[in-house]
Amino acid sequence: MLPEILTAETEIDLSSSRKTIYTGDVVSLGIEEVQLPGGRHMALEVVRHPGGAAVVAIDEAERVCLLRQYRHASGGWLWELPAGKIDPSEGPEETALRELQEEAGLRADDWHKLGVTITTPGFCDERIHLFLARELTSIPSDHHAHEIIEIHWVPFNQALAWIQSGELCDAKTLIGLFLAERLLRETKQ
Repeated sequence: MLPEILTAETEIDLSSSRKTIYTGDVVSLGIEEVQLPGGRHMALEVVRHPGGAAVVAIDEAERVCLLRQYRHASGGWLWELPAGKIDPSEGPEETALRELQEEAGLRADDWHKLGVTITTPGFCDERIHLFLARELTSIPSDHHAHEIIEIHWVPFNQALAWIQSGELCDAKTLIGLFLAERLLRETKQ
């Protein structure tokens, strides 16, 4: 019999005992006493995160909105999709709508859910919900003070080529672009 395989939608069991080390605006770090499959007990360092949403926004010219954003933790500038953390009063869809406006200055009339990715399952429970947005309208953006963002429109095929060349390496962006490419290919058939 095969062991149970987790999917992106699997509920997390928080029944372990947890000693919180730090709680900030974005994450909570703790030591969790867990029982692993097979019965072994261990203390694991676990980061809890509320999750996020990211948007593959594609215009009528088949260009994708990519943000060139400064990320201190990763060492500099990254190409990313518009994305952000789910606020306590929001679901993933509301977060996607809000982040598309705040970061990219866009509103979309056509939305499709692409899937969910678990970003770093070795120590963190963050799940990012991925969406495709089309039929776009420009509106004012509203960047936060900590965000250093340039908005760019890149031909979709060029963005896919940047994945192959290593120019684009952000995980949520890679996965979002690949899932969007598959959906777009299937809908053209």
